[in-house]
Amino acid sequence: MRALLSGLALGSLILLPGCIARTALDVVTAPVKVVGKAADLATTSQSESDEKRGREIRKREERLGKLDRKREKLAEECDDGDGAACRELQEVEAEMRAISPGIPAEPGRR
Repeated sequence: MRALLSGLALGSLILLPGCIARTALDVVTAPVKVVGKAADLATTSQSESDEKRGREIRKREERLGKLDRKREKLAEECDDGDGAACRELQEVEAEMRAISPGIPAEPGRR
């Protein structure tokens, strides 16, 4: 019985330093992992930035399309002599001019 206990104690002594070393390594590297994760969350990757820019451009294009349809309708009403439509037409065209520079030109089109 005594030999069995001695064997277990010896085996524990051999394995214990490895466990302690692994735990110590985990404790030492944990702050580095936490800081790295925080940095990843705080920074925006290039692909995320590109996706955000693409969404903004699509929203501007949609708004420009709606304004263009409204401009056509108002132009017809203005031609028919509606003064209020003429004033609104000027406002719509001003908004279209303000939005247009934020939309990049398509390749091959100028």
